[in-house]
Amino acid sequence: MTETTSVPGMERALPFDPYAYDFHEDPYPTYARLRRESPVYYNAEMNFWALANHADVRAGFRDVQRFSNSWGVSMDPSAYGPDAHKSMSFLAMDDPKHMRIRKLVSKGFTPRRVNDLTGRITALTHQHWSKCLDMGEFDYVHDFAALLPMDVVSELLGVPEADRTDLRHQSDLLLHREDGVLDIPEAAIYAYIELHKYYSELIADRRKNPGEDLVSALIEAEIDDDETGEKIKLTEDEIVGFMVLMVVAGNETTTKLLANALYWGGRNPDELAKVFADPELAVPQWTEETLRYDNSTQIVVRRVVEDAPYGDYVIPAGDRVLLLVGSANRDEEVFGPDADKYDIGRDNGQALMSFGLGAHFCLGAHLARLEANIGLGEVIRSIRSVDIDIDRAVRVHSVNVRGFAELPVKVTVR
Repeated sequence: MTETTSVPGMERALPFDPYAYDFHEDPYPTYARLRRESPVYYNAEMNFWALANHADVRAGFRDVQRFSNSWGVSMDPSAYGPDAHKSMSFLAMDDPKHMRIRKLVSKGFTPRRVNDLTGRITALTHQHWSKCLDMGEFDYVHDFAALLPMDVVSELLGVPEADRTDLRHQSDLLLHREDGVLDIPEAAIYAYIELHKYYSELIADRRKNPGEDLVSALIEAEIDDDETGEKIKLTEDEIVGFMVLMVVAGNETTTKLLANALYWGGRNPDELAKVFADPELAVPQWTEETLRYDNSTQIVVRRVVEDAPYGDYVIPAGDRVLLLVGSANRDEEVFGPDADKYDIGRDNGQALMSFGLGAHFCLGAHLARLEANIGLGEVIRSIRSVDIDIDRAVRVHSVNVRGFAELPVKVTVR
């Protein structure tokens, strides 16, 4: 029988604070306890619910009738609300508006445009990684993992090389949270303003001087309105919103994926040996297991618009729910009793929650995998070994995204 109570005191019996630095360092013991003791969890002090097991997270992604994206996917008070779409684009919309924007964006962000980047991604990878090999000892994030995705996104958008370092810095500021701060910090607000200003100016330039880049394609993209049959196009705010989303979703998450892969490969040398032995086969498996074991996107938020029965409770309309992607990807019921083992070559099948499901499945999933496979392939083919300075590694502190801000490494070149 379901309950509609607020489950008072649950957070004291099982502490779970998504903002806590200790949680960011290693969220997986907390996830395991949630799956065992409280797979449908309520925190009265911070006013959120959380779904921890794979089946519920999967259902939550597909439950578009009761779980809404319209207030965004972040629990930061200043980001969570009816204006979330201004910075999160169609990620913070429901159908039919979500589908309209997604169709328009897809006119420019096509699989062919992504696949055509393969040669350029390979060249950029070689450009950045060759400098790392020359150094031998370097910060893997600063000198490689943070450079490649920003360059790829910038190539898509037609951003000049001279502007990319500053845009990457603004992107970092958007995500970082200071210890004890439960909302968007001032630095992140200013970073958003700077990005909005920059991309607005870029759009104005492309209107005067159209090219072959994605921004030019987005300006020209049009579809037929389902009701009137008239042609509709993206507004300037909608284009800017998508460009900001590309910087965060298309840049930061792939940066974290590249670094998480090297970190866990380095921490599990027997597993990394599989990749050294057969890079052609094992590099994509390395990417997939990292997406499962320690994915960049750990948590996404949904707003409840209709009472939603989950487990022993009814989550009331008006509340918010955290879909714990990182927990779902470690669920023993789906991935077996060794779900906490990093196992390159594991058959993840269709069980990964890393890119979401259904209507909001990540539009950039193919690009992220392409970048990771090319980038990690170049890394593994050029070195004999990697030593990670674990004591000097610095994590990013964010509610939604997990990864490294700094990852000092030393490599032995082939």
